[in-house]
Amino acid sequence: MTLKIELLRGFVAVARCGNLTDAALVLKRTPSAVSMMMKQLETHLGEPLFETDRKNKLTALGEFVLEQSEQEVQHFDNTVRAIENFADASLGHVRIATVPSVAGTIIPQVFARKIDTYDKVRIDLRDMDSKSVLHELSRGRIDIGIATLGVNGSSLHSQLLLTDRFGVLVAPNHPLARGTGPVNWKALENERLIANSLSDGIPGPESEKIHARSRLSAHNLTSILGMVRAGIGVTILPEMAAISSGPSDLVFRPLADETLKRHIHLLRKAGSALSPAARKLEKDIIETVEALTTEHLCFR
Repeated sequence: MTLKIELLRGFVAVARCGNLTDAALVLKRTPSAVSMMMKQLETHLGEPLFETDRKNKLTALGEFVLEQSEQEVQHFDNTVRAIENFADASLGHVRIATVPSVAGTIIPQVFARKIDTYDKVRIDLRDMDSKSVLHELSRGRIDIGIATLGVNGSSLHSQLLLTDRFGVLVAPNHPLARGTGPVNWKALENERLIANSLSDGIPGPESEKIHARSRLSAHNLTSILGMVRAGIGVTILPEMAAISSGPSDLVFRPLADETLKRHIHLLRKAGSALSPAARKLEKDIIETVEALTTEHLCFR
């Protein structure tokens, strides 16, 4: 006979209670069923575990079996609990990489609304540009990515998360800051453009022309905002990127062409199964974006 965990659990209950009746209440079994369990265990071991039939005094073997059984029962219960916690997403490790603008706006809102449900989940959050997010996903070094998909996303499962309108960001004393409506390309013809990796991807001859004239580019958002603030030039950014650094004195005016938007996708490697915790985080991200869109706090 192979020893089963329930036999050891039954023995621990009898040994600690000192009688079959109380142990039966603990185990939610009948006293006769518990008695049968003890007989099976003693038959398997070939030696008695109790000094008398009253079950209130252990033999030397009984003392040893009690010590080992308590350890095994506790280990078993801890293992089952860990498995169940992992399965219901309350335990685990999730690696996520996202573009900085989402890392500074959407992700904090996700955890502000749901943080108590992630108490036992290790979250590894990194912000990087879209190209780096796609690279990390392709190498399997992250579970979830949030980025602009681009043309090299065939190996990825993608879901459009949100769209973000492009606009011009200027210093408060810049002439364009005095306007309120959208800005057309003609208004930017004589401006010094601080190009960046986000604006470089805007399609169309007008965009290509103004970017071709640019002799200054920056890729770090802090550097871009600092140069605009210093009056060195103007830049073109998605609105979420412009506001992700928090309250600012800079002025954002959308481009007149409303079709010019950044498309941000929720990504994972195609064919790979997410852990329950990662699936839960993915679901919470989608629900948070939908809620913020309804509240007019993000852009669609």
